[in-house]
Amino acid sequence: SRIQFTPDLMPADITGTNMLMEEQGRRQFLFQPGPIFANLVLADEINRATPKTQSALLEAMQEGSCTVANTVHDLPEPFFVLATQNPIEMEGTYPLPEAQLDRFFFKMQVDYPAFDELREIIRRSTASQAPDARVTASGEEILEMGKLARQTPIGSHLVDFVARLINATHPELRDAPEVAKRSIRYGV
Repeated sequence: SRIQFTPDLMPADITGTNMLMEEQGRRQFLFQPGPIFANLVLADEINRATPKTQSALLEAMQEGSCTVANTVHDLPEPFFVLATQNPIEMEGTYPLPEAQLDRFFFKMQVDYPAFDELREIIRRSTASQAPDARVTASGEEILEMGKLARQTPIGSHLVDFVARLINATHPELRDAPEVAKRSIRYGV
């Protein structure tokens, strides 16, 4: 699903809400899930939303669930969030807290396209037929691949290498490389 983040977006617009419904002559609250209940969520212009609304997304990313009216609702698995953000200098943007930035696997700066890339974008977006998108793996297959990865034995030399690599990418550590101190912010 896609969520367009705006300054007036409320947490319930993301998580869903309890709606008063009449069923068989009885009124009761029924949970209506929001767009966060998807395997893949595009959070578009995430830093246009207020910190309170951003925190609803943060809970979902951290916990794999969201809380509505003191009830915890589990999100579907697998659950991935892909987000875009505007430059912080733009009017109407809110900084993303370090805790939220840390939930993302990586951050990629997308520069303005070169002339030939721009031509290709125009060509594709004005073509009579959109490119075919096809499913390459189901959610169940992705979960099975994750289980298989967890069952794969890892040698101690690889564990040591990964630990050194992680330490080398944390600029706040005393012996972090100078390039990490200059280039890395918030572990992203």
